[in-house]
Amino acid sequence: MNFIGADASFGDSRLVLFGAPYDSTTSFRPGARFGPAAMRMESFGIETFSPYQDADLEGVSVHDAGDLELPFGGAEPVLAMIEEKTREILDAGKTPVMLGGEHLVSLGAVRAVASKFPDLHIIHFDAHADLRLDYLGNPLSHACVMRRCHDILGDGRIRQFGIRSGTKEEFAFMTAGHVRTERHSCVTLPDFSLPEGTPVYLTVDMDVLDPSEFPGTGTQEAGGLQFRELLAALLDVFARFNVVAFDNVELAPQIDPTGRSTALACKLLREELIAFSTHNP
Repeated sequence: MNFIGADASFGDSRLVLFGAPYDSTTSFRPGARFGPAAMRMESFGIETFSPYQDADLEGVSVHDAGDLELPFGGAEPVLAMIEEKTREILDAGKTPVMLGGEHLVSLGAVRAVASKFPDLHIIHFDAHADLRLDYLGNPLSHACVMRRCHDILGDGRIRQFGIRSGTKEEFAFMTAGHVRTERHSCVTLPDFSLPEGTPVYLTVDMDVLDPSEFPGTGTQEAGGLQFRELLAALLDVFARFNVVAFDNVELAPQIDPTGRSTALACKLLREELIAFSTHNP
């Protein structure tokens, strides 16, 4: 089953969607591995037309490549498979769009994108800083994913929004200037800019949203963004930045039996796909 509207062939597509159903390093409630499949099924409950952008997903060439068959256990084989898939899409001149899965899956994609775009920057929406050196001795955890991305990119190339949880050491790492972080919100996004054409990897941990709107995630944090606030921010990112790859992660659908979290995730993805296409005709 494809995500709604994502029925173009690989050759005809501009965007290639794929799932990374992995959650073996989840630190609290697991289940994000079921996110991509749930989104495909739930997507048929929404329209392809966006009243927010007055545009239709049916006019966007998106190929849904399905889910990677990822092994359980250690993270490195999983990250290698994600990196290989992302590189395959990039080498074909297309834009990768990944559905998690826990946030660690972003590291595999970033490895491939940074290899192709050495001046890559990351724009990161999340409740959590994800800047730990390790989590319970494991440096490859979803709690460490932005620290591992920093290992690749270096200082000043990760911009975080919505952060409202982390260790004392993580916040010290931010304030030392290694990454640029807006706590609690994204109101400074309009003031943030990069040189024109700078390649950007956009990563959205869905727990950046408030649990009142998005309870279906493994580690909820009160005080989050509202849907329309996040949507406005993402539309701004696609309008002003050169997004070369993006992902949405950390939907754990079984935690929210009402289905509203999955429905929200589908709607947000629809808007992202349309927004990318609008600004990359």
